[in-house]
Amino acid sequence: MTANRPSSAPSSRRPPIRSELTRVDTDPAAERPDAELPELTDAMLARGVLRRAGRPLAKDPRRQVTIRLPESTLVAWRATGPGWQTRMAALLRKPPGE
Repeated sequence: MTANRPSSAPSSRRPPIRSELTRVDTDPAAERPDAELPELTDAMLARGVLRRAGRPLAKDPRRQVTIRLPESTLVAWRATGPGWQTRMAALLRKPPGE
């Protein structure tokens, strides 16, 4: 299957790889990469702000539970349209007897 493919160029015809590894190896800062970094002071740390990524934590987080309800009850709630689960949760949140 590779008979129709052109052969790759011989290594003697490829351009040489230009690397700066010699310069990197002789760089005096390479011995101490943190040489240019200032020392952290208490004032610098006091200015820092800690921010969490993502959504904020909910005050009343939801938890998945399993509950057995009659099929007719679920059909009736689903028929009320989008947001039926939130409306059901609001009704269940009320204390009994109200």
